Amino acid sequence: MHRYKLLLSLIVGTVCSAAALYLAFRNVPLAALGTYVVSVHPLWTLVAAALVILNFVVRVWRWQLILADSAKVNFWPAFHPLMIGFMMNCILPGRIGEIARPAILSKRTAVPFATGLATVATERAFDALILIALFAWTMTGANIDPGFHMDVGGIVLNRQTLIQLGKGTAELCVLLIAGIALVGYDTTRRGLIRILFWVSGRFPKSMEGPIQRYLTTPMVHLIEKAAVGFRMIQSPKKMGQCLLLSVLVWAIACLSYHTMVLGAPGIHLGLRETAVMMTIICFVIAIPSVPGFWGIWEAGGVFALSLFGIAQQEAAGFTLVNHAVQMFPVILIGIGSAVVTGINIVHVSREIHSQTEAPKPEVQPL
Repeated sequence: MHRYKLLLSLIVGTVCSAAALYLAFRNVPLAALGTYVVSVHPLWTLVAAALVILNFVVRVWRWQLILADSAKVNFWPAFHPLMIGFMMNCILPGRIGEIARPAILSKRTAVPFATGLATVATERAFDALILIALFAWTMTGANIDPGFHMDVGGIVLNRQTLIQLGKGTAELCVLLIAGIALVGYDTTRRGLIRILFWVSGRFPKSMEGPIQRYLTTPMVHLIEKAAVGFRMIQSPKKMGQCLLLSVLVWAIACLSYHTMVLGAPGIHLGLRETAVMMTIICFVIAIPSVPGFWGIWEAGGVFALSLFGIAQQEAAGFTLVNHAVQMFPVILIGIGSAVVTGINIVHVSREIHSQTEAPKPEVQPL
C-alpha cells in the first residue's frame, strides 16, 4: 500500500511542479535564460554555496545541543544523519528525511528512534518560530498589492495566499509547542499518563488487560522516550542558546541568498528585500511539489522578485540558479555521508514506509 501512496504523492507533486515551472518561465526565452545563468558571477556562487554548508554546520551544533540531555553525540555522528536526512528531502517525496534522520541516528548511536524524532520536532518548532517572525516582518515591510497574483497549477499566489500559509504555519507551531510542553514537563507528562490508564480502566474487565498491554503501555513507553528528547525545554539557558543558534541558522541562509544577489546581473536588492524573498519562497514551497521543490520554488521566487520590480527574465534566471546553489551542496554532501556511513537510503526509505503502515494489533483470544 505504501508504494501506491508514494507513487500518488510523486505524481501530484510532479504535476504541481510542472505547472509552476511552466508559469514561472512561460514568458522567458530559453536561450536568454541560459545566457543569464552563465552570467552569474562564479565567485559569489561559490561563496553562497560555502554559506549553505556553514548553515548546516550550525544546524548540527543546534541538534547536538538538543540531543545533549539524552546522549552525548559528537559532531560527525550527528552531521551524517542530518545531511542524509536533508538530502533525502531533496530527492524523495513526502519529506521522508525528517523521519530518516532519527532512524539513522538510532542505528549508529544509543539514541532511541522516538527520542531522536522528538529532537527533530524541537528543531522544527524553533525554525517555525523564526519563520513566523520573518513572515510578520515581511507582511509589514513588503507592500504587496492585493490585486497582484500568479497562478501556479490552479493555486493562486497572492497576498491572501501568503496570509493563509502563514496562518497554517502559526497554527502548526502552536500545536507543536503545546505537544512538546505536554510531554516535556514531568508534571504534565505524568498527568497525561494517568489519563491514559484511567481511560483504559473504563473498559470492561475482559478488555482492560489487553488494551493496557497492547495499547496503553506501548504508548506510555513511547511518551517516556520522546520526553527524553524534549528535556531541553526544562533549561531556560539551553532554550536561549538554541534560539540564538536558530536565529544564526536563518541569518546565514539569508546571507547566502544575498550573496547570490550580489553576483546576479539585474537583481538589485537590499538585505531586507532579500529576507522578504527568502521568506516568501519558504512559505510557497509548503505547496505540494516534487522532491527538491523544483517549480514551486521558482514560482515563489519570481512572485517575490516581481514585488520589487525585477523583470521576469532576470527573476526566473536568478531563482533557478539560487535554487541549485541552495540544493546541490546538500545533495552532494548527503550522498557523501551515505557512502561514508554505508547507509542505503533506499532501504531506509522502505523501512520507514513499512513502519508507518498501520499494523494490525495481535489480540489474544479472550
